This record gives sequence, structure tokens and C-alpha cells, in this order.
Amino acid sequence: MKTLISASAIALAVTSAAHAEKIGVTMAAFDDNFLTVLRTGMQEHAATMDSELQLEDAQNEVGRQLNQIQNFVASGVDAIIVNPVDTDATIPMTQLAEQAGIPLVFVNREPVNLKQLPATQAYVGSLEIEAGNQQGQHACELLKAMGKTEARVAILMGDLSNQAARLRTQGAEDIFAGDECGFIEVVEKQTAMWQRTLGSDMVTNWLSAGLEIDAVLANNDEMAVGAAQALRNAGADFDQVVVAGVDGTIDAKAMIQSGEIDHTVFQDAVGQGHGAVDAAVRLARGEEVEQISYIPFQLITPENLDQFASSN
Repeated sequence: MKTLISASAIALAVTSAAHAEKIGVTMAAFDDNFLTVLRTGMQEHAATMDSELQLEDAQNEVGRQLNQIQNFVASGVDAIIVNPVDTDATIPMTQLAEQAGIPLVFVNREPVNLKQLPATQAYVGSLEIEAGNQQGQHACELLKAMGKTEARVAILMGDLSNQAARLRTQGAEDIFAGDECGFIEVVEKQTAMWQRTLGSDMVTNWLSAGLEIDAVLANNDEMAVGAAQALRNAGADFDQVVVAGVDGTIDAKAMIQSGEIDHTVFQDAVGQGHGAVDAAVRLARGEEVEQISYIPFQLITPENLDQFASSN
């Protein structure tokens, strides 16, 4: 559901459009490839809107992120953008900004209190369960095309404090629970914390233990790349195993080109970054925005790879 925020509801947060808005931005981590693209998208769009970003790295620590938001409030920023470390820890962030009368926009990671956000706050991201649906559906189709009547799938999950990890996993499992794809069994499901190295190590351990895997679905591309590397090192036949990720990063697209990853689900990092800055600036200026903005996921396969050559 999309809700319009009325300008009158944010009178305390109104700033003059005659000056450059100062926006405090706290990112979950600077060293994440996807979040780097998101951050760059915000910086580029802020420059076109005559707005100044103060960027902070939370280094995947909730306490550090809360302190950064407190510092933004103390310095009197015009708006705050938060890419949450932990989507279950967003309520105190909402309260800090609301009490200070400063608009806040969550980006990319859906806050646990999404349906209770005050009128001066918004969310820009993507509907995470759809990523899992698209990933699982295409994996099902590929396994059928291989002639599989029984298939064993392992899922590499992100940080379980992040709602995206839970929903992307659920989205794939929902597909496998249907009649069309009921021949697929999830035989392993563990978190690799969004990380390439951990994803590679986990798949290596599974293979070393003798686990037979027909497909590896990863909640993000970093883990998918790690999984593909582990399978390559084990001498896997990539014509007989499906590997899939989410995000549409450069490295994942290169592996789709080489045949080591079958598909990924494009998440528009630049679009989310632009949307977050746009919402923050407009809220600071007392304008109306859509309180919840979902940017669609798109499946990337070898057939349409060229269309996404310059994305993420």
C-alpha cells in the first residue's frame, strides 16, 4: 500500500528550498559491493538536487548506527537516510528522528516497523519475497530442462537479522512447495552472512561431507560467486548444477557470461539510491512523497544479460 505524506504533517521538518539540504546517511557497511553502488547512486543524485550528504559507515554494528543517528540529530541535519544494519532494530531509529522532528528515509532493507512509520518517514526498496520467487522459479525451470525428476537444493542465506535474508529464502521455498516444483527438496540452508568467502567455505564443506547438490541458491550475488568458486574448485559440471544469486553485481554477471552462474535477480541499487535521496529532500522541503516505494526486481539470464551490462 502506498500512502501520501501530507506537507502539513511534517511542519516541524520543513526546511527552506533556498538552501542546500544537509542529509545524514548511515550505511550498514561500506565494504559491501551492492551497498557501494547504492551509496554512489545517492551521491550522484544528491549532486543534481543541490543537497549535501554526510556519509557514515556503521560497520555492521547496530550500536554504532544508533550513535550515528544521534549525531545527525545533534548536528541539525535536514533529513536522515538509514540503510539498517539490523532490520529488527529500526524502531529506536524511528523514535530518535521523530522526537527531533527530522524526516527519515529507510533504504534497501525494509524496517520491521514499516507499517507503523510516522508521517515524516518513508521506505524505498524492493519487495524481497519477489526476489526469492523469481530465483526459485527459474531454478525450477532449469532443473526441469536438465531432466531432473528429483533435485536437491542448498540455500545460502544472508544475515538472519536482515529481513531480506528471511524473505528471499521464503520466496524460493514457496515456489518449491508448489505442485509445479514439488520435485525439489531443500537439503541444506545456512547463513553465510552475505559474504563471498563464507559462501565458498560453506559449499566446500558441504561437498567435502559428500552432500549431493543439484542447485545452490544464494540470497545475494557475493555468496553465489563464492558458491560457484567452490563448485569450480571441486570440478563440478556447470551444465548439471544450477547456481543463482540476487543483486546483479558486476562479478555475478561476469560469471553468468562464463556459465558458472545461471541467473541472478537484479536489484536496482542506483534506483533505490536515487529514490531515497529524492524522498529525503522532498520531505525536508515539506513536499509529498510516497511513503512506501517498491522498485521491481528483474531476472537476469544469459539471454538478456546485455540489457544489464551497465547496471550495478
